[in-house]
Amino acid sequence: MTRLLGLGGLALGGLGLGGLALGGLALGGLGCAEVGVPAHPDGPIWANRPSGAMSVVARRALAIAGDRSGEHFERAVAAIDAPNRRLFVGTSDGGLHSLDAATLTSRWRFSTGGGVESEPLYSAADDSVYFGSNDGGVYKLRAADGKLLWRVGTNAKILCAPVLVGEALFVVDANDTLLCIEAGTGKLKWFRQRQPAAGMEISGNAGPAVHGGLIVTGFSDGVVNAYRTHDGSEAWAAPVDLNAQAAESGAADAIRYLDVDTTPVIASVDGEELVFVSSYETGTYALYLASGAEAWHNDGVKGATDLVLWSGALRDGGDKRVLVASSGLGGLSGLEPSTGRELWHRNLEAGGVTAVEPWAGALLVGTSRYGLFLVHPLDGGVIDGVGQGASFAARPSAHGLHAYALSNDGVLLGLGITPPR
Repeated sequence: MTRLLGLGGLALGGLGLGGLALGGLALGGLGCAEVGVPAHPDGPIWANRPSGAMSVVARRALAIAGDRSGEHFERAVAAIDAPNRRLFVGTSDGGLHSLDAATLTSRWRFSTGGGVESEPLYSAADDSVYFGSNDGGVYKLRAADGKLLWRVGTNAKILCAPVLVGEALFVVDANDTLLCIEAGTGKLKWFRQRQPAAGMEISGNAGPAVHGGLIVTGFSDGVVNAYRTHDGSEAWAAPVDLNAQAAESGAADAIRYLDVDTTPVIASVDGEELVFVSSYETGTYALYLASGAEAWHNDGVKGATDLVLWSGALRDGGDKRVLVASSGLGGLSGLEPSTGRELWHRNLEAGGVTAVEPWAGALLVGTSRYGLFLVHPLDGGVIDGVGQGASFAARPSAHGLHAYALSNDGVLLGLGITPPR
């Protein structure tokens, strides 16, 4: 789920911003992200080119101004069908759009009864598109022409991307309900629901993550749980309450928001399958997938609304992975996946940023004030940026040398990148 996060005090070094007004931000050095500073030997290849890497190659206005709903944020992420040069992206006016990936010209538009904030899922197996809407519906369309194949109604908004495994489509709605739908027919196979937490909640919810016959998600009451994909039975001995540690220490009264809104990230680390997830109030965790037991906990990285695992090749030929947390309380943090140790941090206090998107060895992120930025994955330094006078709440999406970002004005930008030689 994507939310606005703070963006103050960020030192912007070596940016090709084309006249972007930076207000009171200091143009300062950011290590190897600064112009003219050579890369450190264990840095990724992006450190060779600190600016001039990104450019806007296409743009198209998508949302109909008079039909836009809610807070006038656009939170939908574009799904990319690279072999057929197509994009699928939703808008707050209730539309799902199919576009040409090169020119952004429209192929078709499908209308729903609410804004479309969820990231669509394209399936090459039968050339179809799955997505959710704020009208509570889960939809399957024919990708070629946008024809409706089926719709399943739920009791709440669908804000996160669905996951397709074989013939099973997994969806989580905003009312803490996990659903398994038969992909071919739209028949509901099973569902599991937790009672939503009482009191205030952070807007949004966690989506599903599937691995090895298990599906893991988080809930608004602070619980993370794993289920077997074939029948929805609980796979762990007990659900994991990420707020329990605070309760045991006597700090429970200080917890205002119980939410676990980060879609879990599952990865193999040092031979163990781990689940990375965050509680808004108590920090970021790694749990063992097999049991739900805690592998590590970093209580300093709080308020996280998105987690992304970046991986890339270093200049010496080795590989590196960094768990990147986007937090409304603390900005952007890079964590060591095996221990949870914080590798770097960028304090972002005013304005907002989106979740990060891995792109060509770096990280692409949108902001609510200053446009789009390419960020160094090993130290959080800024490599490049484009202004365009736009604000962003939706995570960009990328494939190869192309990326796409939907602005809060309902304008989709197509981006190109020139990697270093």
